[in-house]
Amino acid sequence: MTETLTSGEARLQAQAAPEGEIAAATHTLVIGPYLARGASGAGHGPAAPTRSVEARLDEATGLAAAIELDVLESLAISLPRIRPSTFLGKGRVEEIAGLIRAREIGLVVMDCALSPVQQRNLEKAWGAKVIDRTGLILEIFGRRASTREGTLQVEHAHLAYQKSRLVRSWTHLERQRGGFGFLGGPGETQIEADRRMIQERMTRIERDLDAVVRTRGLHRQSRARVPYPIVALVGYTNAGKSSLFNALTQAEVTAKDMLFATLDPTARATKLPHGETVILSDTVGFISDLPTPLIAAFRATLEDAIEADVLLHVRDVSHVDSEAQAEDVGEVLRELGIETSADRIIEVWNKADLLDDDERTRLLNLSGQAKARNDRDSAAPVLVSALTGEGLAALSARIEARIGRNRASFAVALPPEDGAALNWLYENAEILDRRSEADGTLHLAVRIAPEKEPRFLNRFAAARRLGRGG
Repeated sequence: MTETLTSGEARLQAQAAPEGEIAAATHTLVIGPYLARGASGAGHGPAAPTRSVEARLDEATGLAAAIELDVLESLAISLPRIRPSTFLGKGRVEEIAGLIRAREIGLVVMDCALSPVQQRNLEKAWGAKVIDRTGLILEIFGRRASTREGTLQVEHAHLAYQKSRLVRSWTHLERQRGGFGFLGGPGETQIEADRRMIQERMTRIERDLDAVVRTRGLHRQSRARVPYPIVALVGYTNAGKSSLFNALTQAEVTAKDMLFATLDPTARATKLPHGETVILSDTVGFISDLPTPLIAAFRATLEDAIEADVLLHVRDVSHVDSEAQAEDVGEVLRELGIETSADRIIEVWNKADLLDDDERTRLLNLSGQAKARNDRDSAAPVLVSALTGEGLAALSARIEARIGRNRASFAVALPPEDGAALNWLYENAEILDRRSEADGTLHLAVRIAPEKEPRFLNRFAAARRLGRGG
């Protein structure tokens, strides 16, 4: 049945629909206002970064570049405290106003969370549009979402964010199309409906999302009838998850050297070394200070990660702040309620091709020490390069070992004429070893999933149990 929208709701929906690319001539200033260590107000703004200021500012600039903004300059500011009215001190505001006029800047990106009052006051003082980190990430997500579910989720998060930002001060700037309303011009970014109308639209979106979730649930039930283990890739944005996904599955998922190059989840079946079929799932990349509305909105998108048998935490070990990025991923996973026990996660140290010899040796030594501390080799990180293929065979073997930890292994003897039994084993079990005697009798070592074990024992009553884990 076709949904009928009121004129006000139609305006809301149109505002939250991508309408083209932002003009490349949008002169942009990126500001990183970071609290100095030990500064007051840590509970009301960005905490003193655990990573370098340079890396945080580079990331903010990369986010702006991801939607093709023309970043003329980026500026890091060390704050002793946060001002309730403008976030920055009065002198800084006036200094930046002069820079904005001199460089003819039309958009300022603040790498922090601004209150509606702070955003409005800065726009008045600078005569330019101002968006904070949340607004920028929502804009990117709005451009990257390609499925109906992703589009609905971003629109819902966008409207929730805009509820407190109905009053805007910039009406003099040129018209610019695109995105989810943060970077558009007059007539495209003004929310003309009141909060009640926004809430009504959000309620409709929630109803549509419920239908999407029910459909996804039916798909999961269908998949459960042919139960394959799920292996989900998680990690910081631009860690190389999609490139690794492509390398392991021979798929062609979009993979670019860009923050949030892919947003919607992708799943493919692939085989492990001993024939086990698994579902490999690529998920949206995480980022530090991920906006709360998006954490909630994209929980359904991460269902494969929530239910996965194995999580591959993909890290860009060539990045200067790889450790801090790993902490951010762990924090987001915990906020989503995703179990992060050592028995479930395999750390994948990606982009080995970008390492120099000394760093490569250091990481290999660390991986070896991790192996020595654990009884099972599958607990150690794996150094790989999705680009060159280095380490991918070892990673597949590690995944197989992790999945097989709690699976029983059996020795089976088959007469040479029993081709049907041999075919059943190849389709339903992992063949760990195979050898034949002079008379043609086959001796196999197989590993079987728990749900298939009763059928296996019913068919191969003479099988000899070898143990668990293979």
